[in-house]
Amino acid sequence: MNFKVSHHLLLCATANKAACCSADVGNASWANLKKQIKYHDLENIDRPEGVVLRSKVDCLRICNDGPILLIWPDGIWYGGVTPERIESIVKEHVLGGQPIEAWIIRRTPQQQRHP
Repeated sequence: MNFKVSHHLLLCATANKAACCSADVGNASWANLKKQIKYHDLENIDRPEGVVLRSKVDCLRICNDGPILLIWPDGIWYGGVTPERIESIVKEHVLGGQPIEAWIIRRTPQQQRHP
């Protein structure tokens, strides 16, 4: 299957290894991320901007201020990603293209390749 990808959202919120957040907050954040992506039809392969992928990851090696959400290709890391913040991040950053500066804990932009 060949389709364009707009963003990939990696959420560190694994309940059995959650050193950065409680299992309850991690699970609720993951549930709301899935809900928001479905609500906004972001997994639609016919979406002109491309699909938004989501992955629940084991650990992003931050180990505090979690859950942690890493958004690629932007290289934006959000801390304290509660279920309530998920909706704002999806609307403002993923759909609107405006990262929420107050919640960013790290930036790791992709290195530009030179021809």
